[in-house]
Amino acid sequence: MTAQLTHGREFDQGLLGRHCWLELKNGDRIELPVERWRDGCGPGDTVLLDACTGPTLDIGCGPGRLTTALAERGVAALGVDSSPTAVRLTRQRGGVALLRNVFDRLPGEGRWHHALLADGNIGIGGDPVALLTRIGALLAPGGDAVVELDPPGHGLRHDHVRLRPNPAGTWFTWAWVGADAIAEVASRAGFQVSWTASRGHRWFARLERT
Repeated sequence: MTAQLTHGREFDQGLLGRHCWLELKNGDRIELPVERWRDGCGPGDTVLLDACTGPTLDIGCGPGRLTTALAERGVAALGVDSSPTAVRLTRQRGGVALLRNVFDRLPGEGRWHHALLADGNIGIGGDPVALLTRIGALLAPGGDAVVELDPPGHGLRHDHVRLRPNPAGTWFTWAWVGADAIAEVASRAGFQVSWTASRGHRWFARLERT
């Protein structure tokens, strides 16, 4: 599957704090943690933040809670998002953010120490292998990707989704990777899993380039 990229504004309702969810083609719905997106960093976020000790790309930065938290720790961090709303909100919080698709040309390619994929952003484009392969090109030798995952038992899934309750929401492709599937996905993209961790219902992994 090749990555199908969103247009940048699909998640704006959630970024602005409005209750919303993803609707799947079969009618199922996945609630989105919009409160976490906009609030300050919680206990689970410390797993992500503690793993980033050098220049970090926060891919799909949303309202910028992680980008700004890293900057407050003295870590150089750049938020990247295809939503103008996300970039504006990140900058309002004092973070540095760029309006750009991760598959477009980015500053410092091949020199970043870490790349963050929080809040399910490993699903961007619907093809986690393609996304991680792209991230591999952004990282410096010895760099890593720190990703948030679904709990074990969920495997790897792809589906067409749209944001609701927006009546004009368009369909786009998304993916989900469970902690039980990340090793195979990472391997196909040139990474290996160095650790996994959980905090409450949230799961994380650090992926090293091979």
